[in-house]
Amino acid sequence: MKNGMLKKIIGVTLIGVMSLGLIGCGGKKEGSSASNSKDALATIKSNGKIVLGLSADYAPYEFHIKKDGKDEIVGFDVEIAKEIAKDLGVELEIKDMEFDSLITSLPAGKIDMIISGMSPTEERRQAVDFSDIYYTAQHGIVIKGEDKDKYKSFEALKGKKIGAQMGSIQADLAAKLIPDAQMQLLSNVNDLILELKSGKIDALVCELPVAEMVVKQNSELAISEEKVKDEEGGSAVAIKKNSPELAEQINKTIKRITDEKKLSQFILDANNLAAEAASN
Repeated sequence: MKNGMLKKIIGVTLIGVMSLGLIGCGGKKEGSSASNSKDALATIKSNGKIVLGLSADYAPYEFHIKKDGKDEIVGFDVEIAKEIAKDLGVELEIKDMEFDSLITSLPAGKIDMIISGMSPTEERRQAVDFSDIYYTAQHGIVIKGEDKDKYKSFEALKGKKIGAQMGSIQADLAAKLIPDAQMQLLSNVNDLILELKSGKIDALVCELPVAEMVVKQNSELAISEEKVKDEEGGSAVAIKKNSPELAEQINKTIKRITDEKKLSQFILDANNLAAEAASN
């Protein structure tokens, strides 16, 4: 949200942007008192709103559409956030940010939660806490259609220019599974798609639902045969550390929408919206 969106079979830490981000925001401090957890939920209710941070370039998780002449952020991550806000009895405010800045924004108090296809890696857990998993995806490789027989696996892309979203698990995944990969990291997935179409990169590694939407919107692109299962557990909601009361409420919402089969409908609706937006 990408997460994720891609986001997963490795224990490789995010040495670059993530490490600096964790240091810069001071999120690794263990000094946060347990009382802050109570304040997190109480403050949200006192403010009458919960502020969601996401990166809206990751259909069908979250993306922009034009509705009645106005820009709107939609996607199944957004629908989950709406359900959380409803259960808390507060309004939902959305902040669209670059994916690699989300983790630093949470402990800094700029947002209250992250729902952006994000996986609960050990590196990220040093700065934030996570809810239960709400969605588990696979990862895939987007390539030019003409290269489908050429690049059937991660191994086949040895030494090639590989695109991935900056700060994502997919960046680690590609570096781990593609020998001598020349990594090209950008904050926006849409920019990476343009890089692929123009030949500046040879492949794009992303979560499979995102890959499927990319191909649906760009007929000249294709998905490679090899897929990788999400071994780190899938996507979860990130919140400030030591916020058990807020985590409990969010987990209740996740369980409810899962039990009510709402999540499947959210994903279906988001895919339909993304396909419709692509055709306009």
